[in-house]
Amino acid sequence: MKIAVFSTKSYDKEYFENYSSDYNYNFSFFETALQEDTASLTAGFDAVCIFVNDRVDESTIEILSKNGVKLIALRCAGFNNVDTEAAKSKNIKVVRVPAYSPEAVAEHAVALILTLNRKTHKAYNRVREGNFSLKNLIGFNLNGKTIGVIGTGQIGATFCRIMKGFGCKIIAFDVSKSKELVRQGVEYLTLDEVFKQSDILSLHCPLNSNTRHIVNESSIASMKDGVMIINTSRGALINTADVVTGLTNKKIGYLGIDVYEQEENLFFEDLSESIIEDDLILKLISFPNVLITSHQAYFTKEAMEEITTITLQNIEAFEKNLELENEVV
Repeated sequence: MKIAVFSTKSYDKEYFENYSSDYNYNFSFFETALQEDTASLTAGFDAVCIFVNDRVDESTIEILSKNGVKLIALRCAGFNNVDTEAAKSKNIKVVRVPAYSPEAVAEHAVALILTLNRKTHKAYNRVREGNFSLKNLIGFNLNGKTIGVIGTGQIGATFCRIMKGFGCKIIAFDVSKSKELVRQGVEYLTLDEVFKQSDILSLHCPLNSNTRHIVNESSIASMKDGVMIINTSRGALINTADVVTGLTNKKIGYLGIDVYEQEENLFFEDLSESIIEDDLILKLISFPNVLITSHQAYFTKEAMEEITTITLQNIEAFEKNLELENEVV
């Protein structure tokens, strides 16, 4: 079976080569993202393996179908970048990795909170320069703070449990309530109430038509002054322009993001010698109370192992005509 792997970095290739010895698959690795302009590369392949910033829309799927591709294997949980209806119309199966070490993403969200709050990144740089002053490094206790969690799937639930350990009050919104989290003391409220009551708001929901720009001018206006917003899910959950305004007028006190609306043009690349032409990301970088990481929340050894092995298992199930447990339907 011939598989084209797109948006490939050295670590992706390393893990696939290390874990695919038991599978008789012929992998071809492409650094470029899969989209309409690059879909011609799929000629002669049985399947494509894609990541978060590949854009598999209707036009791309039309080309995949003509090239004989029968499987789209996502090596991630989210599938908002795939036109699943178009794939279904062309009888192309779509599979994903629904859960890969939820601890990895949840722990990174906590790292963003702690770094923004206690300013350890600034302290590190100061000390390296011989500056041992504590001026402007003051933070606040997490204990007793109200943490709002939007989305309590596996990652959100893990995040809730971690923050309970800090002595925080956890409130949450999800279309489906977790009885286990309720038993652990998590209080489910309306979305509006979560916005209003949270000292720290953390996003862990999928991106869809209902959640796109869930953080916007209106919802920001209802939040507490000085609120901290954390996003380790999908960039378009946040209206970036509205958040920039919220930071400028000091309604938003802190912003920590591992994802960004236009990240496909930036993230995973070394642009240190390039001129970045994205005005919004440049504005965000200029704020002293903003912390940005480039979609690395998932990036742990454990998560990479799970992503690779589950992706290989998904491909094997398709090849052997077995039940596709992780099919996107």
